[in-house]
Amino acid sequence: MSSEATRRLALDFASQIAPAGCIDIRRFFGGSALVRNGAQFGFVMKGTLYFRVDEAMRAEFEADGSEPFSYRAAGREVTVRRYYAVPAHVIDDLALLRTCSQRALEATPLPSRKRSNATLAVTPRKRLEMADDR
Repeated sequence: MSSEATRRLALDFASQIAPAGCIDIRRFFGGSALVRNGAQFGFVMKGTLYFRVDEAMRAEFEADGSEPFSYRAAGREVTVRRYYAVPAHVIDDLALLRTCSQRALEATPLPSRKRSNATLAVTPRKRLEMADDR
């Protein structure tokens, strides 16, 4: 599947999951990531939709025969158990797809903000005192 076809499929899934503009589609290796509020909760790779899972969702998806995302690297198979293929019956049921996407988003840690190493030269209290002196 071409990268443009993968992107179109990701856009189609995004439009089913949430109102237009709520989900960003970004390049993700050979596929397209689904990102909301800076958190990647899913992706489309080779025509398959994957969602981030927590323990309960993983068990449900495995019971439905779903498998984790995997790829080959350096001559070995790498399995990423944080992301599972979304079962066909979930994709076919819009309400269930939306519920699972919300659960995937909740299972996704929000990106942390980088903390600055800089320290304030003047504390807020000092600033007030300096302003009073003027």
